[in-house]
Amino acid sequence: MGHRVSGVSRPTGGRTLKPLPEARREVLAAVPALPPVSVQLLEASGLVLAEPVLAPHDVPPFKNSAMDGYAVRADDVREAPVVLAVVEDLPAGYVATSSVGPGAAIRIMTGAPIPEGADAVVRVEDTEPRHGKVWVGSSVLAGTNIRAAGGDVVAGTRVFEAGERLGAAHLGVLASLGVANPIVRRRPRVAILSTGDEVMSPDVVVLQPGQIRDTNRMVLNSLLLDLGAEVLDLGIVRDDADLLAATLNRAAIEADAILTSGGVSMGEYDLVKAVLRDLGRISFWQVAMQPGKPFAFGLLNGTPFFGLPGNPVSVMVAYEQFARPALLHMMGATNLFRPRIRGRMLQPVDTNPDKVVFLRVRAGVDDTGEWAAELSGGQLSNMLSAMAYGNAFAVIPVGTGAVEAGDEVDLEMFTWPETRTKGEVLDG
Repeated sequence: MGHRVSGVSRPTGGRTLKPLPEARREVLAAVPALPPVSVQLLEASGLVLAEPVLAPHDVPPFKNSAMDGYAVRADDVREAPVVLAVVEDLPAGYVATSSVGPGAAIRIMTGAPIPEGADAVVRVEDTEPRHGKVWVGSSVLAGTNIRAAGGDVVAGTRVFEAGERLGAAHLGVLASLGVANPIVRRRPRVAILSTGDEVMSPDVVVLQPGQIRDTNRMVLNSLLLDLGAEVLDLGIVRDDADLLAATLNRAAIEADAILTSGGVSMGEYDLVKAVLRDLGRISFWQVAMQPGKPFAFGLLNGTPFFGLPGNPVSVMVAYEQFARPALLHMMGATNLFRPRIRGRMLQPVDTNPDKVVFLRVRAGVDDTGEWAAELSGGQLSNMLSAMAYGNAFAVIPVGTGAVEAGDEVDLEMFTWPETRTKGEVLDG
């Protein structure tokens, strides 16, 4: 059934690990909601409604043609082919000045209001113009190719609830309703920085021994922009306690949240940890999850602080499990967590029974129509390519220790939008 894979660390022995659900609960309880603001519709993409939207009128607001063709009375074309008199041309954006009486038709464009007297539209493909008349080659039933007023949205309908995150289709619906300045939660401003003398900019061509390029800040920039946040990029901060303290204090003043990577584990040279102890109410946790075990969270002068691990995969996993849900919570979103589906693992994998393990996998529908997943690459926390090649986490719960080929697991689809609420995750 496949070669057994072991890409995770072994049991942790006597160290106390904070359960993942408990850590999530503490983070979400400490994060405040941002204030509501009115924004222009074009600026609302990715933001979350702070109040429900009621439809002020029908959409479409009038009965209109779904086709280019001829507005007719269905009774007149029942015995098609027939020839009808064309009494008017009606483009979209105009109202007919004539009605459609017996034996008559009006040439009509898609979207134009249905003229009085007409109850159907014959497609232009089924007609031929004939010197002020039209030959109609097929019969139609009443209502054919007519869009009803309110066929999409009925006046007074509660179109979107507070907590709905706005995407392209939402903005289109709001535009159709004339909601030009929706009330949303303010866009969060998130400060990010990388730390360490060994961290170099990605544009450094030749690395010296011991140096690495800064992948984490690139990853966080992209993740936050995808979320709809404004990014305050504070760059790379060298291992200087005074400089780090000054940079973090600036972040606490100018941002709504702070994300750092590295420097929060158990090592003696973790400068972030030493500096943070003097600056704010920060807790340093060893969370029962893998990757992403070392994690710091708290308030830095009242600003939520997320100290993510140093390895790039750990950064992404911790961001998905803590920072992204918390930022969505700040934005007022109802759904905070990615969707999960059930699927089969296609290969055996050894895991750590002390932790929730997030395997990076590529999931898809197999020949039987069922979801199945296989590892998308190496499972060490520095192997970022497996995240790039994958689309889901296979979530292996505490106490498991091993997954056999064919076992069903939860697949957390990290490329899909959130569908699970705080209550569903924390109380379920």
